[in-house]
Amino acid sequence: MNRYIALHKIVELGSFSKAAEALGYTQSAMSQMISSLEKEFSIKLVNRFRTGTKLTLEGAELYPYIERMVYQYQAIQEKTKEIKGLETGIIRMGTISSISAHWLPGLLKEFQEQYPGVEFVIHQGDYTSIQEWIKTGAIDFGFINPRAANGISTVTLKEGEMLAVLPEDHPLAKKDMVTLEELASEPFILLEEGHYYEPLESFRSVGITPNIKYTIHDDYSIMTMVEAGLGVSILAELILHRTNYRLALRPTDPPVFRTIAIGYKDKNSLSMASRRFIRRLHECISELP
Repeated sequence: MNRYIALHKIVELGSFSKAAEALGYTQSAMSQMISSLEKEFSIKLVNRFRTGTKLTLEGAELYPYIERMVYQYQAIQEKTKEIKGLETGIIRMGTISSISAHWLPGLLKEFQEQYPGVEFVIHQGDYTSIQEWIKTGAIDFGFINPRAANGISTVTLKEGEMLAVLPEDHPLAKKDMVTLEELASEPFILLEEGHYYEPLESFRSVGITPNIKYTIHDDYSIMTMVEAGLGVSILAELILHRTNYRLALRPTDPPVFRTIAIGYKDKNSLSMASRRFIRRLHECISELP
């Protein structure tokens, strides 16, 4: 199994040396394990370049199966630890930036005080990435919009408002509320969220097509661009907490809302640590911004 774990880590980090360091092996030992796999399969799996390591075409075809095997092995290890108790364990979760910034710090601190032996592996991405990570077993659960979910189970946590984000000196900033029609006539900066976008769905629901000039993956980059006068946007109120940008934030007409849920493949397959964390999340959801 160590050979498959070694290959998985090499692909993950893109380097023999980084993978060797992460797993506590010498580079020579890593090379020997990969060579052994290649001899067993009679297939060259990886190419090494000065800039890093890349799977061969044949290796890329085999890799999804190897990746699933590694995740299954890790799941077996975690289940064994779970049987022994919650003193140790790993929680793998997927999250979006606003949750990472404003929900997780307090939740993680409280949970670690109660269960110091539990390790967290946190992947940040968009709704589509999180859903795929759940399906492949890369994460146990993730924060996702339930309307974006397909082929996974979801439990709704909370609904939050989204606000129009404008430059401080923008003419629309003089208004108490901004219509979607007014926003659609401005250069619009869209947050890349995978295949589902709350603002776009709201525009479509009233028969409006926004003038999208930029599509960006990071909320804070959007704030910087709006501040610079490159356009307007709609972002979750949660991500706009404690920001130091010179922006005007206004509710929209009609209002735009975002629903956050927990998504997972199978509740029964969640580790004890993950189930305990999700339970705690439900208990304190009303206290979260």
